[in-house]
Amino acid sequence: MKTHPPSPALPRRRLDRWLYHVYFHGSGIYHFLLRRCRPAGITLLIVLVLATCLGLGKQASSTYQLFSLSLGMVMIGVPWAMSRRARVEAKREMPRFATAGEPLRYTVRVWHHSPRRLSRAWLADTPPDPRPGLADFTVLREPGEEERNLFDRTLPYYRWQWLYLGNRLFSGGFSKDDVSLEHGQHASVTMELTPLRRGVIRFNDLRVLLPDPFGLFQRCRRVKAPTATLTVLPRRFPLPPIELPGGAAFKISGEANTNTIGTSGEFVGLRDYRPGDPLRQIHWKSWARTGRPIVKELEDTFYPRYGLIVDTLSTDRTDQQFEEVISVAASFAAAIDTNESLLDLMFIKNEAHLVTAGRGVERAEKLLEVLAGVSPEREDNYEDLAKLVLRHRDDLTSCLVIFNGWDQARSEFLNKLTRGGIVCAPIVIGRGANPGQAPGHWLESGQIMRDLKRLPVRLNTQF
Repeated sequence: MKTHPPSPALPRRRLDRWLYHVYFHGSGIYHFLLRRCRPAGITLLIVLVLATCLGLGKQASSTYQLFSLSLGMVMIGVPWAMSRRARVEAKREMPRFATAGEPLRYTVRVWHHSPRRLSRAWLADTPPDPRPGLADFTVLREPGEEERNLFDRTLPYYRWQWLYLGNRLFSGGFSKDDVSLEHGQHASVTMELTPLRRGVIRFNDLRVLLPDPFGLFQRCRRVKAPTATLTVLPRRFPLPPIELPGGAAFKISGEANTNTIGTSGEFVGLRDYRPGDPLRQIHWKSWARTGRPIVKELEDTFYPRYGLIVDTLSTDRTDQQFEEVISVAASFAAAIDTNESLLDLMFIKNEAHLVTAGRGVERAEKLLEVLAGVSPEREDNYEDLAKLVLRHRDDLTSCLVIFNGWDQARSEFLNKLTRGGIVCAPIVIGRGANPGQAPGHWLESGQIMRDLKRLPVRLNTQF
């Protein structure tokens, strides 16, 4: 029977699987020790190890003194910290929204139930476990990994570190001041953290840190507290003054397009009441004088309705460029004046979705909240997105289309919209310089803020 030699990729997969388990458990041990050893304690342990190594086979009294001092502090600090007790309850009071990359302060109310006084204690919110899964570790590659030396490519620790740091939801989460409470007392403690990624963060691991008198080691005990949720909105870039293509669509305002009836313009005159006129337009003084209902007649108002189309297709598993697409979309959603217009956010998330804000329908924050939960699509679904946009083409003044890269499928999608009579201003986010085939305005990945500042006042619709 003929046998085939094993595939060269099989040993690599076995090595990656073994390295993953080593890094996974090693990170867990490191995190466990880091929460219980303060920076001064880590320094003392290093000094203890060095003194031990230097004192082997020698009779230097100074080395023995250093060893004895460091060992004595460790033997006092560790048992002292482990013997500390605290029985507290807490409740987080945090805002509903935060923004990725911007510091956030919130309050935690703490109740102390232990009979002993609680002093020199701190609170810490622990983020969800950021360790990546085996599939991500074996499939994804750190940007520039191919340029590292053979040793780093064989034992991809930097890939693990890149994935680990990329999965962190926030940094910080510590109380600014220490907590000191008597039995039965309660206090409000200020906490501060910085969200690193958009999305929803669940806070369910609040700890009280109880250090020893030297500040070397600390006990880390879980605090009984209800779970809190924080929605992190996408990062937003500052935009220059921009005019979207098209002016008002010259559509009479009505219930089809907005919650505000289209009679909010200048006063024209008085007329008799007709069925369907809103009660708030009745002119009560004239009714009392004439004995019949009289209404105020106002000129119809006109306003534009824009479409914000977001390309959610991402074939890059790192999704770095996709996150830039969401941030650019959030920047325009926040910058467009929805007091004088309607804005339709259209995208694909399993299926085509449309969310409208402005003119009393929804606040612009609703669009940011929706964008915070948008996930990348792995399969092309431009057909359904085009049907959604074309279904509302009679209502749209123009559309701002934000693309994640440029290829033939995206080109056909844009051509289908323009053939349907929709005015489109495309913005394409891609790597490197514009290859010359992409229409509209090109934003280089990694230089989004720079290229946004270069956008003209009136966006280009010629392509």
